[in-house]
Amino acid sequence: MKPKLSMFLLHGLFLVFSASLFQGSFSAAQKLQSKDSNNRKKQMAGHTAVFRVGGRVYPDGYFYTTVNIGQPPRPYDLDIDSGSDLTWIQCDAPCVNCLKGPHDPYKPHNNIVKCEDPLCGFVPHPPNYPCHNPTDQCDYEIEYADNGLSLGVLVKDNFPIQIMNGSVFNPSVTFGCGYDQDIHSSSHPPFVDGVLGLANGKPSILSQLHAMGIMRNVVGHCFSHKGGGYLFFGDDLLPASGIAWVPMLQNSLEKHYSLGRAKLLLAGQNVVKGDLSLVFDSGSTYTYLNNQAYKATISMIKKNIDSKQLKDAPEDKTLPVCWKSVVPFKSIVDAKKFFKPLALSFSIAKNVILEMPPEAYLIISKLSNVCLGILDSSETKLGNLNVLGDISLLDKMVIYDNERQQIGWVSANCDRLPNMERNHNEADNSINSRDFFDEL
Repeated sequence: MKPKLSMFLLHGLFLVFSASLFQGSFSAAQKLQSKDSNNRKKQMAGHTAVFRVGGRVYPDGYFYTTVNIGQPPRPYDLDIDSGSDLTWIQCDAPCVNCLKGPHDPYKPHNNIVKCEDPLCGFVPHPPNYPCHNPTDQCDYEIEYADNGLSLGVLVKDNFPIQIMNGSVFNPSVTFGCGYDQDIHSSSHPPFVDGVLGLANGKPSILSQLHAMGIMRNVVGHCFSHKGGGYLFFGDDLLPASGIAWVPMLQNSLEKHYSLGRAKLLLAGQNVVKGDLSLVFDSGSTYTYLNNQAYKATISMIKKNIDSKQLKDAPEDKTLPVCWKSVVPFKSIVDAKKFFKPLALSFSIAKNVILEMPPEAYLIISKLSNVCLGILDSSETKLGNLNVLGDISLLDKMVIYDNERQQIGWVSANCDRLPNMERNHNEADNSINSRDFFDEL
């Protein structure tokens, strides 16, 4: 199976500066802006929406959630991707090259966004369809690290959302109408209708909701090793204590969630000299290390393996590195006793460590072998980027706080929503006892 990756798109920043001619007026404006900001935060308190999550690391290779879009609202399953900011849905505009998905493609209805729209300036445009005139349609082109590509046009439509306090909002949001998807021949695309972009960029749906005063600019996910879990917008689900926080890097133009540098440890020992720069990406199934760190990690893991118990399994093509045992593995519980835990120690935050037990970097293949869920980023368009994918984020509540510019995590039971009575296995599409998301 070819693991799916997110392509981290780089854009220029569009900055608008305004200042009063008089220093006193500027100071007053600052105070007024601060007061307005505090009022907005109070207004958005309690505005948290929760989405049921499906999928798993293996063999699915992705996690997805279902959202309703349009008038009347129709469901669409979207791949959860914190490595890109534009949400797009397969679209009959007409459809040039669409993949088979769980739902019919979205049909635009005189709601195409024009180049004069401010959000148009924050999406990548295809070389053949630039914006020549303000009244031209706003086309986009997104390329992913597995050579996949989505070409389409921006549209605007209703995004009904119900929050935990029972309030219902029906804002109009901008997203991509993807009518041409080019998937690399060796890859197996996820069975979804599109991508839910959660990176911290202006085009993301969360950023748009925040700009409207509906939602705090905080997003989080909790993916279970059993499959499924939940996704949330807002900060009302965060536990009062226990979260490990690391500042986001703020000196970069890149949209992805970068945590800065960390030491990679195996059983407490340094795997490589120096630190690694790291990115969190829910759109990547597995974890990726630069070539040097990847080779060092494999070498150190193999040195700690009992060769009498485990043998290389080159015939298993599930992932590049697999091992077999005399007794076939039935679950990761059977295999993890042969491996040491990994950990990331962050230099930017004192005493903050991300634990990675064996189940956070191993899978059991269909051939009942154990395979390494850490891959070489140099063999993809990621280059030397080090990416923590879904496999290393399982059974953790991961929070991207774009307001405070920090990323946090805490161990969690992702099979149940905190402080809620019902679990994610029930038949309806919401996971709160008040049916608070998209049962509209």
